[in-house]
Amino acid sequence: MTKKNKPGNYSPLVYSTDPNYTPPKTEEEVVETLALADQPLRVILETKHRAGKTVTIIYGFIGNEEDMNVLGKALKNHCGSGGSVKDGEIIIQGDHRQKVFQFLKQKGYNKAKL
Repeated sequence: MTKKNKPGNYSPLVYSTDPNYTPPKTEEEVVETLALADQPLRVILETKHRAGKTVTIIYGFIGNEEDMNVLGKALKNHCGSGGSVKDGEIIIQGDHRQKVFQFLKQKGYNKAKL
């Protein structure tokens, strides 16, 4: 069952008598992913607002959501832990700063910083 108030289901048009009417197309902003060497990634450790649990956060990724999900999945597999990708950040459970930093350098993210 779908929810009626999802952003994609909203249309201001209620009814049209014009048989040739086509609804206006919404333009989605296309964000192009920077090259690996130009990504200004930052790797930090955080425990705030997480009930004392430690997480490694990678932020600063410039590009589309799909590429960030691919990088997040690769990092989670490399570290052998869980995590998520949301709000422009890749979150890895646990203190994996060194592993993440070495992985990023190995893959060609030269501007990554601890």
